[in-house]
Order: sequence, then C-alpha cells, then structure tokens
Amino acid sequence: MSEESQEVLALIPARGGSRSLPRKNVRPLAGRPLLAWSVAAARASPGVGRVVLSTDDEEIRTIGRAAGAEAPFLRPAELARDDTTDLPVFEHALRWLEREEGYRPSLVVQLRPTSPLRPPGLVDRGIQLLRAHPQADSVRSVCPTLQNPFKMWRLEEPYLRPLLEGFGAEPYNMPRQKLPPTFWQTGQLDVARRATILGRRSMTGDHILPLIVDPAYAVDVDSPQQWPQLEWLVVHGGLDLVWPEGFDVPA
Repeated sequence: MSEESQEVLALIPARGGSRSLPRKNVRPLAGRPLLAWSVAAARASPGVGRVVLSTDDEEIRTIGRAAGAEAPFLRPAELARDDTTDLPVFEHALRWLEREEGYRPSLVVQLRPTSPLRPPGLVDRGIQLLRAHPQADSVRSVCPTLQNPFKMWRLEEPYLRPLLEGFGAEPYNMPRQKLPPTFWQTGQLDVARRATILGRRSMTGDHILPLIVDPAYAVDVDSPQQWPQLEWLVVHGGLDLVWPEGFDVPA
C-alpha cells in the first residue's frame, strides 16, 4: 500500500432499517449481499487505503467484515433513521477514527450500496480527478439526464409553474437541442476532502467536479420493483463490473 493511498478512506454507509425494501443491504444480488458489491469496488481500487463500513446493525457488520471491510464501530441508532442524511454519518465515522485510532484521511470516498453497478477503475478515476484539481471540494458521479428539467413543472394551484427559470424566455417551449445539457447524480461514487466534510460541514462543498459515467450503470435500487431489473443487468446486461469475490457468507 502506497503512502498516498493511506490518505484515502472508502466509507460505506449501510444501516439496518429500510421501509421501501426491507433488509436491502444484505439482500442477495447475483448471490452476493448488496453491500458486498460496494466493498468489492473499494477493495479493487489501488488508490484506497482503508475500507470501513458504517452500520448500526450486527448482521450487516458481520457480512461487511466477511466481504473485506473493516467495521470497528457501530453507528448510533440516532444516526440510522429514515431521515438521517449523509453528513452526520460521515462526521461520526471520521471523528471516531481520529479519536480512537488517530487516523485522519485527506480524501473520503463514499460508495452507496444501493448503486452497486460500477465499472473497473471508477473509484480511482474519481480519486485522481479530485487530486488533479486542488481547488475543488469534491467529485460526484453523474450521467446525462433523459428528461431535461427545463421542461419540468411544479404545481402552484391552480396553475403550472416552470421548475427552473433563468435561461431565456420560456425555455420549456424551446427545442431540447437549444437547452443546456443537464446531469443526474448516479449515487455510485462521491469523493470529498476531509476538510470539506468536517471543516465546511458539507458532503460536497461548492466546487463539485463531474465524473461522467455511462447511463447503463446508473441504477439506484430502492424498491422491490427495481430488483428484477438490477438482477437482469448484472447477469445478462453485458456490463463490465467489479464483482465480489471469495465471499463465503451465505447470501
């Protein structure tokens, strides 16, 4: 492990509760628990020094360790609610690692289990992109949107109002070719500076670099109806994926 990679922490958030898809983080995807796919992506990256799981759940902790992640702590229950955002989860993990182990990574990679389809090299591309731009606060994976939000609306009873404004007169009546390209955050990868998370109390900061990915990989699973599509893509979609290997915990 290089000295440079030791400065990079991959943190995988995986709480036990989920209303929309119960126990989704341990649900088998092509025979491997969902969270194992994110662990595999982190472990396959030469640029990552440590892979740590943040969970409140003992079963998830056991499976995460079997997949190759560290799980040195259990997340407090108050940081594992349905409405908990990423920021306090990452603040807790970074402060715990500094307090208990003296570990202060300079870069933090977030790999969400619910976006498990990642091509080889994606994690290192994100790390290298942020390192190449010292003024940037973070990197976020994105793909082009299928529907342009300049043609979207909100309802202010009884009328429709454009969702976005400020791009010429009536952009919703323009041909899509004349509208600015827009991008959807895929959830597969975020890379942020430790100083952004703890110093600025933000997961992204203001200067966010795009890491553009193939839309074929952009699946964020959060309901039972999405699972068959995800299984099909993994097994039959012909995608070049980072697969979990050597996993011996029954799925």
